[in-house]
Amino acid sequence: MASDMSLPGASVAAEDQPAAMDETDRRIVDALRADGRLSMRALAERLHISRANAYARAERLHQAGVITGYSATINPRRYGYGLSAYVYLRISQHSWQEMRRRVMEIPEVEHGSLVSGEFDIVLLVRTRDTATLRDLVLSRLQAMPDVLGTQTVLIFDELAPVRE
Repeated sequence: MASDMSLPGASVAAEDQPAAMDETDRRIVDALRADGRLSMRALAERLHISRANAYARAERLHQAGVITGYSATINPRRYGYGLSAYVYLRISQHSWQEMRRRVMEIPEVEHGSLVSGEFDIVLLVRTRDTATLRDLVLSRLQAMPDVLGTQTVLIFDELAPVRE
């Protein structure tokens, strides 16, 4: 998950530059984002291209780093994580690299971002209940020497993007 966080203002590495893609490539990415289990045959049929073309394009998109993997999307509540929250961290000025490593090792952290503004890091965390969230924030995050302050915002409901 650490790859989700990048240093603001850093020079952009070649792997972070946009890959050359045409409309068919974008349609392939959109189709695979909607259903990562889609077979190459079904993908080709959906986009009205040959299987060989679909496979070659998907492989090129993998090689270019556009497609970085596939994963299952879970329902956090059904999985046992009934409470989700954003935890904002204010950290010591030069500790971002170490803090990135530390927070992304915490199992309850689903996503993290380095941000600008009053706080330095925003974490999406999922826990079983309020007691577990309290332990995470007070005993683990605030106990880190480089954490200067936190703010926790509970998530009541998540708005999922509409994908075709």
